[in-house]
Amino acid sequence: MSLAPSRSLFFLAFMAGALTLAGSFYLEFGASLRPCFLCQMQRVFLAAFVLINLVAAFHNPQRSTLYWYGTASMGCAVLGAITAVRQVLLQNVAPDQASDCWPSLHYMIENLSFWQALQLTVKGTVDCVEINWTLFDLSLPEWSLLFFVAMLILGIMQFSRLFFSQRLHLTRR
Repeated sequence: MSLAPSRSLFFLAFMAGALTLAGSFYLEFGASLRPCFLCQMQRVFLAAFVLINLVAAFHNPQRSTLYWYGTASMGCAVLGAITAVRQVLLQNVAPDQASDCWPSLHYMIENLSFWQALQLTVKGTVDCVEINWTLFDLSLPEWSLLFFVAMLILGIMQFSRLFFSQRLHLTRR
């Protein structure tokens, strides 16, 4: 089996992620949209996803290493999708039911344990509830969710292609 298609899929996922990451930075710095904590967590998972796919595209991995790269890439996509789903759910709640604002993330990390700060971040704030920007009537977390789901589908396609090509190779022997 040729590994070029696997490298191409990793490169495609890298390019899609890099463009999405660039778009998020443009919206923050060019359009002056301030990201909430859940948005920042999604960005961290997106950056990890991009980095993993870049390394996988240039590494020219063997079959066993392809599974590791694919699993790590899909893991980042799953975690990003989970945080995006959480934010979409928060946006569909009434703003008066959202939790009150708390101090900055820097303050929470200095004065609370890591797990307490993480729990407060995932709980959501008023910042996570407000919808600042839409495109085709979809908010940023909804677009983020669509991206992560698309990357999961791409990862599943790659795993199924590797699995079925291995089974086909074994049956030909």
